[in-house]
Amino acid sequence: MLKKLQNIFFYLTVILIIVMLSIDILVSDSAKDAIYKDIKKIPKRKVALVLGTAKYVKRGKINYFYKYRIDAAAKLYKAGKAKVILVSGDNRTKYYNEPLRMRNDLIKLGIPKNRIYMDFAGFRTLDSIMRANKVFELKNFIIVSQKFHLERAIFIAKKHHINAIGFVAKDIPGTVAWARMRIREYLARVKAFLDIYVLHTTPKFFGKFEKIPIK
Repeated sequence: MLKKLQNIFFYLTVILIIVMLSIDILVSDSAKDAIYKDIKKIPKRKVALVLGTAKYVKRGKINYFYKYRIDAAAKLYKAGKAKVILVSGDNRTKYYNEPLRMRNDLIKLGIPKNRIYMDFAGFRTLDSIMRANKVFELKNFIIVSQKFHLERAIFIAKKHHINAIGFVAKDIPGTVAWARMRIREYLARVKAFLDIYVLHTTPKFFGKFEKIPIK
């Protein structure tokens, strides 16, 4: 009996791994034609959406995933590839405010305050993408994040018929933080697949329209 249970567990594990790898490949493949690394080659869009993450990690050290996203967004603006930056992140308590931190750091890099807008309900990647489209009424825009994250973001955008492209922020391969994030990404992609095809998940909050005036 024990041997039979072990065999069942083994085969279920193999199936799960195959499913996860298949979804991972599907997500990466679906986004490959919409992601740009070269600032000279990325098409111009009116708005660049920066996906949020924590500024600091353990013991108050800077989170380089955060830093490089901010740097990439500033680079887009200064190169004339985006006229406005929309920062989207978590603000579920008054003590934790990703969008405000992102805005402040962009201002330090020389981005005008009136060219930065904040989405305080970007609790998840899906929320940030769908709210950019439904709440901020953006039909096409640039998404800024690391490549592994951009692939999932573009996958979500495409499946919701949103015309988005991605600009790759610098990554930190070979580090423990990168390895942890990559493992987590496998699970996040499975969740994104289920959100779209099974659960039909919508953002936690939609709220009133906040159209961004762009001149």
